[in-house]
Amino acid sequence: MQIMVKVLLWPFSLLYGVVTFIRNKFFDWGILPVHSIDIPVISVGNLNTGGTGKTPHVEYLIRLLKQDYTVAVLSRGYKRSTSGFVLADKNATAGSLGDEPFQYFTKFNDIQVAVDEKRVRGIKKLLDVDNPPEVILLDDAFQHRYVKPGFSVLLTDFYNLYPNDLVLPAGSLREFKSGAKRADLIMVTKSPKVLSPFTYRRINGLIKPAPHQQLMFSYLRHGKLRAFPDHSFSPMKKSQYSEILLVAGIANPYPLEAHLRDKANRVTTLKFKDHHDFTPADVEKIIETFDGIFVKNKVIVTTEKDMVRFRKKEIFSLIKDLPICYIPVEIKIHSTFAAKFEQQILKYVGEN
Repeated sequence: MQIMVKVLLWPFSLLYGVVTFIRNKFFDWGILPVHSIDIPVISVGNLNTGGTGKTPHVEYLIRLLKQDYTVAVLSRGYKRSTSGFVLADKNATAGSLGDEPFQYFTKFNDIQVAVDEKRVRGIKKLLDVDNPPEVILLDDAFQHRYVKPGFSVLLTDFYNLYPNDLVLPAGSLREFKSGAKRADLIMVTKSPKVLSPFTYRRINGLIKPAPHQQLMFSYLRHGKLRAFPDHSFSPMKKSQYSEILLVAGIANPYPLEAHLRDKANRVTTLKFKDHHDFTPADVEKIIETFDGIFVKNKVIVTTEKDMVRFRKKEIFSLIKDLPICYIPVEIKIHSTFAAKFEQQILKYVGEN
């Protein structure tokens, strides 16, 4: 059935792919303007529609660079309630910035975070602020061709590699896979913690990186369960839960589900769409599902990105009495590639 649907959608995918291909050629030929920036600009993005781990990879770059440089993160601020350029300050919320930018802002108080649907304008505004950034990280900007990044990182999920995918709507690619040639580095994300030489050779043969490209691998490392800020419930430190209700509004919750199975006898997942904006009706559904779990030692766990959305005033008031916590995640680059990755980033920034 799924194959039949893809066959039926293929003509539309071909049309969509041709449109994006022509658009890219207009940038390549100079018909559409491409702006170069005088300071280091690093883009992190993907060909697929979400779920590759952009947020923890941007956070990795923040940690790498912020000790020596003034760092700014610029995002379009997906699903925010504002428009135009917004520089995060003490009044910022997930609604005014979008969930990922607000997460950057709350986790790193020594960087600048801004959102603007027009990246060129956003960069110009950032360069005009007091103490302007020395490095700008563009979040989810691989298809934003109006800015020419000095270094481009393309992410692809180990379990959904872009060479095996199709263009929208038959698949999840935003453009033809040939667009990957624009990247300086291709990072295979969510890979196993133990990477065999056979697996590396297989994926290298599938992706076929160009001579100017590096192919590297990263994996997820989940942290300990953490309490919500301003919430009275604290998760257990060592004991195992009988059951965990995972509430996830992210594209691919499977790595988190696998991780939580080590912390509970059973994991039940209540899945919402990526970037889901939780409503009182959603909270009622969560409570109903949780109440239907007939064990004593149970807990609700959500992702760090979802925790940001749960903290909206009207939603937080409904969950304040629930045993709910969140689990942070960061990426680790496989030891074979970690030093080379950091050297490559630091060399680019230092030389520019």
